[in-house]
Amino acid sequence: MQSVRSGKENASPFAFLAVGSSVEDQLDCAKLWVRKRYPPADKPLWRGETYKHGKIRVGYVSADFREHAVANLVAGVFECHERSRFELFGISIGPNDNSEIRRRLERAFDVFIDAEALGSDEIAKRAREEEIDILVDLNGFTNFARTEIFSCRPAPIQVNYLGYPGTMGASYIDYIIADPTLIPASRQSGYQEKVAYLPHSYLPHDDVSRQISDRSFGRDDFGLPESGFVFCCFNNAYKLNPHVFASHMKLLQAVEGSVLWLSQNNAAAMNNLRREAAAAGVNPDRLIFAGRLPSAAEHLARHRLADLFLDTLPYNAHTTASDALLSGLPVLTQIGETFAGRVAASLLTAVGLPELIVQTQEQFESVAIELATKPQLLAAIKDKLSENRLTKPLFDTKLYARHIESAYATMYHRHQNGLLPDHIYVAE
Repeated sequence: MQSVRSGKENASPFAFLAVGSSVEDQLDCAKLWVRKRYPPADKPLWRGETYKHGKIRVGYVSADFREHAVANLVAGVFECHERSRFELFGISIGPNDNSEIRRRLERAFDVFIDAEALGSDEIAKRAREEEIDILVDLNGFTNFARTEIFSCRPAPIQVNYLGYPGTMGASYIDYIIADPTLIPASRQSGYQEKVAYLPHSYLPHDDVSRQISDRSFGRDDFGLPESGFVFCCFNNAYKLNPHVFASHMKLLQAVEGSVLWLSQNNAAAMNNLRREAAAAGVNPDRLIFAGRLPSAAEHLARHRLADLFLDTLPYNAHTTASDALLSGLPVLTQIGETFAGRVAASLLTAVGLPELIVQTQEQFESVAIELATKPQLLAAIKDKLSENRLTKPLFDTKLYARHIESAYATMYHRHQNGLLPDHIYVAE
């Protein structure tokens, strides 16, 4: 934090998301990072031309067109794009893992470019040659990103979407895809980009790749107790900071016979968590670690053995929260200040469960204990989720595709009319 506030350019924006910081701090961090590593090109490839095509050309750049959470979330959106209005380019800057999702993605685009072996300058020039109208960065500052492609400004409109939950802090990124829960109007100044607001959650869903196995698991299959409340948190270990973990330990102390079901991480992380549990007066055996399963469908199915998903802060569950809700497992979240800390609230709003969004840690612990000790109350929440996941917009891929297309079309028409980027509000 002090490093960023003193103007030093040594804090990775992605790592900084997990630090308790403000949107203003994150913007400063991103700006410093971009200034040092990815400054705007002296001679941008796009020189102000207005392209005239029969369709809007949208290019998606990603290192994650493979077996990866981003691919499994967004594949269906690509397939649902209206081909009469949009021409899609997939630009893969990551490895080809020969997975089914990779093959499916290759089919989903009108033009698919395997660019892993190409230099960033070559990729940027190819995007310019294709006269792509809207170039979408699906990586941001995540692993294997190539921000330098965008710093060359190969397209008239450049968008930060999905892969990175925060501002890029770069003058050459025009828009960020979000929703009203993620970025309230009062926080727009913390983002370099103009905000393209989708009416529901910004997080997409894909029915095909996110199937739930019909295999029937028992608690004993995963070392869970036959009776007793199962709190669950399948987030990455780095999101379980000391403050969050201490709060979770309070819940185990308050709810007799309860356990906390976590993702199995490396041995050092698990040993550290067990040690911290013991230091908090909780038997380390009440931490149960879930190993990897052969398929994502089985992983989704085992969520049904848990009772309540406990979110983390300042970096929420994102895909993991979506997985839980899709599986019928309620998610309890404390809404944060930044994009990364408001994603679970975005999902809960879109699925019609705002009662699971709280403002403070005290409220979080109080509601968790209430749900764990009042079975009828939890049952009512689960029944509501069971109905809403089928009827509310969160998991409606076709509706989502129409909304993001509306955002793209507005960006495009503004540009065609000589207007600068501005905040966009997509109607329901």
